[in-house]
Amino acid sequence: MRYFVSASASAGQQHRAFVDTCEGKWQQGGGEGPAIGVSRSMTVAGQPPRSDRLNPSVPILMYHLVTPRPLLRFRKYSLTPDSFAAQMKWLALAGYTTITLDDLLAFRNGRAGLCKKPVIITFDDGYQDCAEYATPILATHGFTAIFYLVAGLSGQTSRWLRPELGCEFPLVSWETARQLEVAGFQCGAHSISHPRLAEVSAPICRAELLDCRRLLEDRLGHEVQHLAYPYGSYNESVREMAAQAGYISACSTRKGLSTPDDDPLALHRVPAYGHDTLIDFICRLRNRRTPREWLGSKTQSAKQGLGHPGSR
Repeated sequence: MRYFVSASASAGQQHRAFVDTCEGKWQQGGGEGPAIGVSRSMTVAGQPPRSDRLNPSVPILMYHLVTPRPLLRFRKYSLTPDSFAAQMKWLALAGYTTITLDDLLAFRNGRAGLCKKPVIITFDDGYQDCAEYATPILATHGFTAIFYLVAGLSGQTSRWLRPELGCEFPLVSWETARQLEVAGFQCGAHSISHPRLAEVSAPICRAELLDCRRLLEDRLGHEVQHLAYPYGSYNESVREMAAQAGYISACSTRKGLSTPDDDPLALHRVPAYGHDTLIDFICRLRNRRTPREWLGSKTQSAKQGLGHPGSR
């Protein structure tokens, strides 16, 4: 298999000891390499699940923008192609296999087994640069992903960012969305106009969810049942309306691995930030937090335990 040269060829070995410390135990891939093609089935029908004996939790990675020209004001959510390539190469070297949300739900509903080290890759907003720069890297490793599209703005720009950040980025067109699916990727729903669903009226929220699904299905020619809440904004009412609109999964922005008891309409995800190092990425993937975040929480706990004035 061909790999990008932007990451060290020995990245997995270099960080193995560190991940041992973060997680407690390194889980090697059992001789199973990266998937060869995104079209192959990632579940093993008729066989008992294996993932639950090794690691019952599944990381659902959350990306936004992959671009060679990150803007400082959106840097937190922007990765360069080199950084993204390094992360994908590490996943491949570590023996991870990408699965779909349908695979995950089938496994948790007892209808299919699951590969040993599964990971789900998601992209919010549907930026054109992701289609241009992220998908070739994913394809190199035989990885698949789902792109959550703001259906009412297809082929336009991310205008919802301008009031808060003063910038906009091109979004994929319907033609590009269809090309993504032909290439083995999925497209999901991310509302019509990217509002904070928990802050709009019930009729507007319902329309955002229903109209988005209908428009996607009309333009893509197939059923769309997977959603990501814009801004991660949802509450019990929004969740119920998502279920009524026909969605069977919905990703939130709650940080963490998706455990077996995770709510399918409020799935946890692992964020990938533009300022993260590769070590940060590995620790988020395996342990939810970066070393700095872990140390910070331990320091804060120690201060509170000692009654340190700075903790008040």
